[in-house]
Amino acid sequence: MVNSSEIISNTLADWAEEHAIDLGFSQPGRPMQNSYVERFNRTYRAEILNKYLFKTLSEVRAITEEWMDRYNEERPHDALDDLTPFEYAMALQLLENSNLDCH
Repeated sequence: MVNSSEIISNTLADWAEEHAIDLGFSQPGRPMQNSYVERFNRTYRAEILNKYLFKTLSEVRAITEEWMDRYNEERPHDALDDLTPFEYAMALQLLENSNLDCH
């Protein structure tokens, strides 16, 4: 008996082969091999999926789009020294301009 996840997997594998795409898989039980996706999934679940009761798919999309804008543009990021992407870009630009003035 074939279940739907096997059908999806086989369809994806066939599509990838037709388009010369090599699929890479993390080892079962090793989510740290895909830590960026795992981090995103955890954050999205905590900040969106667990907070709202959606009535329509368009509502999910609208709330997600707003969240993504805040997440990517307004929220401080650890990787950017706790600056927002805008603040980081401005600081980088100031640094580059000051380096140009020194030469």
